[in-house]
Amino acid sequence: MDVAKSQRAAFEIGQTNIPPGTRQTVHLHMSLLSNHTPMDIPVHIIHGNAEGPRLFISAAIHGDELNGVEIIRRVLNTPRVNKLRGTLVAVPIVNVFGFLANSRYLPDRRDLNRSFPGNEKGSLTSQLAYLFMKEVVLRCTHGIDLHTGAIHRSNLPQIRADLSDSTMERLASAFAAPLMLHSDLRDGSLRLAATDKQIPTMLYEAGEALRFDEVSIRLGVRGIFRVMQTLGMLGKPPGPAPNTSVISRSSYWIRAPTGGIFRSECRLGAKVKKGEKVGMISDPMGETETPVEAGEPGILIGRTKLPVVNQGDALFHIAKVHNATTAEKIVSGFHEEFREEMNLETLSHE
Repeated sequence: MDVAKSQRAAFEIGQTNIPPGTRQTVHLHMSLLSNHTPMDIPVHIIHGNAEGPRLFISAAIHGDELNGVEIIRRVLNTPRVNKLRGTLVAVPIVNVFGFLANSRYLPDRRDLNRSFPGNEKGSLTSQLAYLFMKEVVLRCTHGIDLHTGAIHRSNLPQIRADLSDSTMERLASAFAAPLMLHSDLRDGSLRLAATDKQIPTMLYEAGEALRFDEVSIRLGVRGIFRVMQTLGMLGKPPGPAPNTSVISRSSYWIRAPTGGIFRSECRLGAKVKKGEKVGMISDPMGETETPVEAGEPGILIGRTKLPVVNQGDALFHIAKVHNATTAEKIVSGFHEEFREEMNLETLSHE
């Protein structure tokens, strides 16, 4: 990174000062494992010469949600970040304990994203939440938190934010994901804790746990750069996105009416009609079959990947939209755009 003289103050994190015009990885000490192996949270800071917003991007708050880890790696390896205005604070693995164990949770079985703002003297999860808030979130002005669906569940790429807030709606629109879903703030979530401190934070959901999804990753990288441009951290404001995001103000889940062997008849991004059969549940011998029907029209934004279900299991997540046919076409446009891009790359390497 080009180091030029600057009147800007150093960025302080932990006990480290990052001079303007430099980038550095800092390890925030968390705790010792039972065998006294130290556990640290790696944080990469790019501190620009010029004043500007301080943006954090975080991933793997749930340790098995991996798309965000790769998104952040690609962002940090893009040369344009070396000329940013402001500061980028990148935390690819927040839940280091869960990440090592391929688990959503920490060793105490608590959900980190229900434990913010945390407590310095609380449980292990609460202490991690406190450390992340103190050393990362409270040093920033904006945030993007990267997630995937839970284990055995896949999500359509989507931004979740409080769309009633004009700042959040502007940044969510700039990200240009296939879907923008209005999402109320949940107790204990990072979004709520950050918002309470006047730090606007959005959540990007895409793909499934323990898997990389190339379209979701590319869309996430592009979205982060578009948000940084919108904030004035990189070059000019972004131009119009190739496809306009679908906006949904509410959503609902379709749950299994009975237990059995589940067969889905819908793909992510597909429109559904009220009363439409979207799947079937049968007994293992196929002697009985129970249809799974949509309660209200919308588009499919999340689904289980498991064929074995119990009564009441969440099968489909449906976003309510103004026009489901138009929404389906918009979502298809996003996937075609990135598939075409990947196909061109494959041809160029042959």
